[in-house]
Amino acid sequence: MKSFKSDIIRWKYKHILKPIFFAQDPEKVHDRMLAFGKMLGKFALMRKITGFLFNYKNSILEQTILGINFKNPIGLATGFDKNAELTKILPSVGFGFEEIGSITGEYCEGNPKPRLWRLPKSESLIVYYGLKNDGAEKISKRLQGQKFNFPIGVSIAKTNSENTVETEAGIADYLKVYKAFQDIGDYFTINISCPNAFGGQPFTDSERLEFLLKEIYALPKTKPIFLKMPPDISTKQIDEIIILAEKYDVDGFICTNLTKDRDLMASKGKIVDELPTDKGGLSGKVVEEFSNEMIKYIYKKTGKKFIIMGVGGIFSAEDAYKKILSGASLLQIITGMIFEGPQLIGEINRGLAEFLQRDGFKNISEAVGASNR
Repeated sequence: MKSFKSDIIRWKYKHILKPIFFAQDPEKVHDRMLAFGKMLGKFALMRKITGFLFNYKNSILEQTILGINFKNPIGLATGFDKNAELTKILPSVGFGFEEIGSITGEYCEGNPKPRLWRLPKSESLIVYYGLKNDGAEKISKRLQGQKFNFPIGVSIAKTNSENTVETEAGIADYLKVYKAFQDIGDYFTINISCPNAFGGQPFTDSERLEFLLKEIYALPKTKPIFLKMPPDISTKQIDEIIILAEKYDVDGFICTNLTKDRDLMASKGKIVDELPTDKGGLSGKVVEEFSNEMIKYIYKKTGKKFIIMGVGGIFSAEDAYKKILSGASLLQIITGMIFEGPQLIGEINRGLAEFLQRDGFKNISEAVGASNR
């Protein structure tokens, strides 16, 4: 599952770079990596060298989903490239797509610092950014007319502000982003599950979610639409959201966002670090079980009616394959890359290709939901 190049990069990351990074403030490291990736993306030679070091290609991983061609199923999840600054370099790193944002109607500086913590023993992060981004107008203006080398998802949310707490104001904020990105990117994700915004998660409530979807449905649909699901909801709530998704022509689900259920995670033995704060939501290994169970539930209930993207706790090809077999057609990562290194994307794709060939699948699409039918 690894190449010689990948082995060397992994060793250097684990034994040299990661100890240095993990000794520093995580947000500062994140900002430096954004600046470095943005710089690399400006130069064709740097993109080519990056591709030589990291990228893995195999036609068995290629799919056309909802009219969009994905060279491989591994995407960068929402929350890393908040302002769409890495779109040029990420294909060379080996990603099959990325999701930018979440982008809000207005500029949002996010929650007060500190707002990002590592949980090394739990292989997880605590995230409390609060939808930090430059806002719909500025980001859409910068991206207008650009051509991308892989599919781009646009995650939209309501501005983290007391001004968007009321339902009508919150919907208007979502719609501002939706309208600004009508002709930018390949799909929309409606983020109804950010745990760190002012006013909580009002649109996971079926009544308010219907108000939101009704307003979006009234506008021209220029690209597929996904809902980003919260992990901390009941099957009854999932069923209600599925009914609305069928009614309002939603194309799929992203399973899942961050979890805030610290008590449950601790009781399951998922959290083994001493928590530095009671703020924020948790990503990484602590949410993996939530993600997998929701993928299984939705796929079992709806079959191939919806496209499912799996996110949460993917640290290896084995983790990724489990989600594919459960019903996910596409996958997204952030935390796994932070803990394992940037070569992880190529390692996962290489490993997935080997698993598919071993199990007799001619294409990854044949494996979707195979253990859950």
